[in-house]
Amino acid sequence: MPKFRRSSRAARVLAPGAVAVALLAGCAQGSGGTASATGTRTPAGTSPSAGSPTPGSPVTVAPDPDGTVAPGTLLVTDFGSDTVTFVDPARGATGSVRVGTAPYGLVVGEDGRAWVATAEGVAVVDTASRERLALIPYRTDTGPVTTGEYRGGGMGIALEPDGRRVYVGVNVPGGNGTLEVVDTAALKVTDVVPVGRRPFDVDVSKDGTEVYATNHDSFDVTVVTAGTLAPRRIEVAPYGTEGGLGSWLKPHYAAVRPSDGKLLLPFEGERLAVVDPRTGRTTIEPMTANTHQHGTAVTADGTLLTVGTGPIDPDVDEGPSLTVRTPGGAERVYPLEGPHESVAVSRDGRTAYVTGGFTRDGYWDGLTVVDLGTGDTRRLPAGSRPLGIAVL
Repeated sequence: MPKFRRSSRAARVLAPGAVAVALLAGCAQGSGGTASATGTRTPAGTSPSAGSPTPGSPVTVAPDPDGTVAPGTLLVTDFGSDTVTFVDPARGATGSVRVGTAPYGLVVGEDGRAWVATAEGVAVVDTASRERLALIPYRTDTGPVTTGEYRGGGMGIALEPDGRRVYVGVNVPGGNGTLEVVDTAALKVTDVVPVGRRPFDVDVSKDGTEVYATNHDSFDVTVVTAGTLAPRRIEVAPYGTEGGLGSWLKPHYAAVRPSDGKLLLPFEGERLAVVDPRTGRTTIEPMTANTHQHGTAVTADGTLLTVGTGPIDPDVDEGPSLTVRTPGGAERVYPLEGPHESVAVSRDGRTAYVTGGFTRDGYWDGLTVVDLGTGDTRRLPAGSRPLGIAVL
């Protein structure tokens, strides 16, 4: 696997001031093509599998005794399987539901329905009955259904605030991806928007007027106006784009800052790119973990949590960690045992849950539970290569 590494520690020192500028699967692209100059593509057409949503049936193991989902239960996507798993933070996995091949991101609405991006389509799960209600096929042709780091199909996924539409980033191996728009009442894809390469993450603005696809392999974020579905590309490359598809220094995940709607994209435990989606300008703030970074989450008060997956260059980088960054920029770094991918925070803000299903080698089948007050950590076996996570 080609790697573009930073040449020295001196070359990695953050220059002061703001930088003007015109975010899981892995970090270096394994094969196929070159990055687009614009980060967009014409939608790939109609998938042979496109059509009516496929109904599902529950596949439940060791359910909660009263048949309900307790508040604070976790739901994780099993990237190493075809299921999502319910996890009690105290006692581990309590059941799984079959959703589709290699599930990646997920989002849960106020009605208790979970929307899961799989290689085959968007699965709809009733978290109360633990039943897959539907599997909505993509309109984008992503090729054969496969598994693994570079598989085609859904990656990042987000739900608009009023719950009427779901947006899913669809990876097209060897080319640019799309953002597919799902009508949550009709359970079908209604629109397809061109975005950049490998849309790891999808986020929606607080007012629902904009959607943001973070495109790993094209060094950019696609801003989509929800009303018109018109896309705009913003390059986000605080280290530059040298190395192209072989570079490790690309965006992975973003978080929308509650105070002003700006996008927060961490890079390498060294640089936080703060992107204004209205102007397209980026400013850079220093970070302290000094490690390759993936998943993010942000709390209502603007606290940012970022997963450090471990070193690119062991000679200069630190190990896996979880960074907790206050709105003022103060950071606390919690060491982790082994690579992790995504993070969610308990509703009381006291505990972080970090998934161990890293998209590259080194993953494990469980979560790390971090007490944000004491710094204590414990491992909780759960799921099969758990990647995405939500708190129910």
